[in-house]
Amino acid sequence: MQIKELARATGVDAETIRFYEKQGLLPSAARRDNGYRDYTSLHLERLSFIRHCRALDMPLADVARLLSFLDEPDSHCGEVNELVDAQLARVRARLQSMLALEKQLLLLRSRCQATNAGHCGILKELVAAAQGEACACHGAAPPEGQAHHPRSSAHAI
Repeated sequence: MQIKELARATGVDAETIRFYEKQGLLPSAARRDNGYRDYTSLHLERLSFIRHCRALDMPLADVARLLSFLDEPDSHCGEVNELVDAQLARVRARLQSMLALEKQLLLLRSRCQATNAGHCGILKELVAAAQGEACACHGAAPPEGQAHHPRSSAHAI
């Protein structure tokens, strides 16, 4: 099949397929006389595997490692478990970060119950934070010379 057919069958765009080939995640496709790539069912299966791993937000390095385990399936169950455990840890850390972000946004949102923008507590808080003052969503003002960074301070809440 041609790349457009492989893309359609897997839901992965052609540029990404080419990228995966360049990264060694997909074997290079044979070329037809006209220069077009000729993909097989092996490419389809492997690309579907990659797509599923990426849907689980696994880093490409981990996907590559899992593919290597597929190529040598006899002795890697423990290492596969370690990769999945590491991904679980990353997901849990992101969940904690997202919960902290939610808390910050709820605190910010609680500053304004009115619909009059002239007296909007949210805008007042955002302006105060931009000027280096304490704000509802981050608490005390940062030390001199440092600005509020929601991502970095999310873990402090």
